[in-house]
Amino acid sequence: MRPFTYERVTDARAAVAAASRPGAKFISGGTNLLDLMKLEIERPAHLVDISRLPLGTIEELPDGGVRIGAQTANSDVAADARVRTAYPVLSEALVAGAPGQLRNMASVGGNLLQRTRCPYFYYTDSGCNKRDPGSGCDAIGGFNRTHAILGASDACIATHPSDMAVAMTALEARIELLDADGSVRTVAIGDFYRLPGDTPHIETVLRPGEMITGVVLPPPPPGGQLYRKIRDRASYEFALVSVAVVVSTDAGTGADRGTATDGDTVADARVAFGGVAHKPWRSLAAEDSLRERPATMATYRAAAEAAMRDAVGQGGNDFKIELARRTLCRTLDEAARASRAG
Repeated sequence: MRPFTYERVTDARAAVAAASRPGAKFISGGTNLLDLMKLEIERPAHLVDISRLPLGTIEELPDGGVRIGAQTANSDVAADARVRTAYPVLSEALVAGAPGQLRNMASVGGNLLQRTRCPYFYYTDSGCNKRDPGSGCDAIGGFNRTHAILGASDACIATHPSDMAVAMTALEARIELLDADGSVRTVAIGDFYRLPGDTPHIETVLRPGEMITGVVLPPPPPGGQLYRKIRDRASYEFALVSVAVVVSTDAGTGADRGTATDGDTVADARVAFGGVAHKPWRSLAAEDSLRERPATMATYRAAAEAAMRDAVGQGGNDFKIELARRTLCRTLDEAARASRAG
């Protein structure tokens, strides 16, 4: 680990001012940053510790939504009664995302900004445009079982690792940002992350010195919510494919509201994937194919086909395309049943 200076701040404006100096980086829980510093992938000259900022609360908003402070621990968000009741897809994603020890340390802001787990990014003798722009992408033509099937480029096929961000994408969250000049702006999570293009090392729309201060969730959408994560092992593992869905149905005429009934239709749906792209992947094509269609497996299969229409495998990850289809179908079916039952 290279030498660096360190300061702890207790005021948000002091934090962004301190981060404006060359080579500065924010640190909160450090569950990702410290590992990257040990490998000399991240080489900050100055660390600004923001873990003591008063940004660790979950507040109800007048419109029925909630605001989650950027320093709130993942475990606190997952356990919050309001989140578990109104936004269960978020609580499920956080629990699936990491074991308790890591959830206790990791912050909401840090989770949103964690970097890819592509092995070539971590192996510093390999070519990786995300780590070292212009060095190539050894994952293309290499070991790419865990890599992107949507939105990739010739420069990078890495995936974004956050489970929480996938659920927040389905919930249409907005991210609050504080700039170094003191100005405040809010960015929709769908606009916050960038696709790789020719600059995969630029991962978000954050400006230099800008800091996440909170996440706003709009009023909870109607219907059933569900998060499903498919991975190689049950813990300490990132998603091969994950799906966050929100489904509301118009009830049919059958007597059993907990199962599929003649006449049920999908009134509205939101679909977001993890583990398949450089960012949490909102599938508008799948959503469009679901609305006002019968709430049946045939409809879910059509939505899955629409979601994966532009998917491209790299050889080792070809299986992800069919895995994503099947995962979406199963998740939609369960969420629609929950919507009917509720």
